[in-house]
Amino acid sequence: MNAAQKSLLQASRWRAWEPALWAAAFIAPMVLPSHAAIINEIAIVALFAMSLDLVLGFTGIVSLGHAAFFGFGAYSAALFAKHVMPDPLVGLAVAIAGCTLLGAVASLTIQRGSDLTRLMVTLGFALILLELANKLDWLTGGADGLQGVILGPVLGMFAFDLGGKTAAYYSLAVLLVFFVLARRLVHSPFGATLEAIRDNRLRAMAIGIPVSSRIAVVYTIAAALAGAAGALLAQTTGFASLDVFEFHRSADVMLILVVGGTGWLYGGIAGAIVFKLMQDALSAITPQYWTFWIGLFLVVLVLVGRERLLKPWTWFAKKGGAA
Repeated sequence: MNAAQKSLLQASRWRAWEPALWAAAFIAPMVLPSHAAIINEIAIVALFAMSLDLVLGFTGIVSLGHAAFFGFGAYSAALFAKHVMPDPLVGLAVAIAGCTLLGAVASLTIQRGSDLTRLMVTLGFALILLELANKLDWLTGGADGLQGVILGPVLGMFAFDLGGKTAAYYSLAVLLVFFVLARRLVHSPFGATLEAIRDNRLRAMAIGIPVSSRIAVVYTIAAALAGAAGALLAQTTGFASLDVFEFHRSADVMLILVVGGTGWLYGGIAGAIVFKLMQDALSAITPQYWTFWIGLFLVVLVLVGRERLLKPWTWFAKKGGAA
């Protein structure tokens, strides 16, 4: 075993605090049943942020249109449940498959150009889907949204309840499964080539890494994960609207990565926790101006530094939590 293989093996090992962290996450809906709904939201947003981190943090590809896959996954799951079959797991699989195909097509648009070009192309892709969802009102409900989505019980046993406990456990379970898969991906030789592309694309090409195909594959995988997050949102709320395609979805998930940090999978989870808890608390205190305080927090975060404000999380990263 060479040094590179040893390094990947060492990085892929689970730290002692990680099982405890996930155990606490699954205990939370039971201990805090009144907060099950926000726990569900955090899990969904964390999965969405993790999908973007694969593209932005590990590969260095900027995107302002990641909501395209989030929204497509949401509508796919909602339409499937309404017109075909109410089973949530089958609907989730259908949404993931659809977003995988969409991501493969969209990956062709980011192969060339500068970062600014990619920002505009990805944003344009999301805007196209937004307008399609708006115009195809006979299918999507248009501006009124897709209503009347009824889901069956998860695994045929666990029905969605009004308190949101089943939804929270469902979203947490899906998040954990995709986290494990993403962790395996980024700590594989394939993941090492992604980091090489991020650090220096020309050098990566010079040593024989197929840059274009690597970008296409990781963008497709990220689209599938974003679609899964969108499907979870539609399934746990029983509703899909044009809001899932809006620009603020893509902007919020980038802000979450700014808060939590890019290039390690726990960054999306940490950022989702901080962002959603701040949003919930501030919107309750000042419904009209909560965005001002989140903006102020981001300014302070940049000026002071994430390492000082979020010291526990950065400590985990230094200890190898950069999974």
